[in-house]
Amino acid sequence: MKANTHPKYNEVKVICSCGNTFETRSTFGGSEMHLDVCSQCHPFYTGKQKMVDTAGQVDKFRRRYGF
Repeated sequence: MKANTHPKYNEVKVICSCGNTFETRSTFGGSEMHLDVCSQCHPFYTGKQKMVDTAGQVDKFRRRYGF
């Protein structure tokens, strides 16, 4: 095997926008990684789905197709 071909695998502190933090290992170059969603706040894992309606698109769809 060639030397120095693989990236360094360091411990990283992950910080989510919801406030959840955890430690993992990654090839990410920094010591802290900031996320928008994690398993504590993602709708798939929490079972809580929130619909983001930009410019009334959902209402427009419902009026058009009668839902």
